Amino acid sequence: MFKQLYRKSIELAAHKSSKFFLAIVSFVESFIFPIPPDVLIIPMTIAKRHEWYRIALIATISSVLGACLGYLIGYVFFNEIGLKIFELYGVDNASFLKDKVSSEGGVIAWMTLLAIAGFTPIPFKLLTITSGFVHFNIFYFIIVSFLTRGSRFF
Repeated sequence: MFKQLYRKSIELAAHKSSKFFLAIVSFVESFIFPIPPDVLIIPMTIAKRHEWYRIALIATISSVLGACLGYLIGYVFFNEIGLKIFELYGVDNASFLKDKVSSEGGVIAWMTLLAIAGFTPIPFKLLTITSGFVHFNIFYFIIVSFLTRGSRFF
């Protein structure tokens, strides 16, 4: 069964549109989709070893663009869309975070938390939306997202 799944994933990864699908998955994963792009990146780099750099770059850029959309959702549409996404992940109350980030040392703590979520399997999407909700500095947000997501995918 695992061999068949492995073969199928390699076939999909070798498909001519695989980079487009990777870009879509990486983008959407940053604000709502529960499946990380790693499930495409790994077989794609196995199938196209000479294109590993391009694959990681596509995933990184798409993920950061998706994170920016997540930030926008939190910043503008938190009550309409953001809360619904949080409910999907079992988070009931996100409003307490606004006070935590605005307290002394909150920016450094938030950057650290964002970095951890960007590099690990912790749901990055919740931090992207919350970053917009708490009006976290967009430039710090983009820099931390790019560095952590790039580190993870490369």
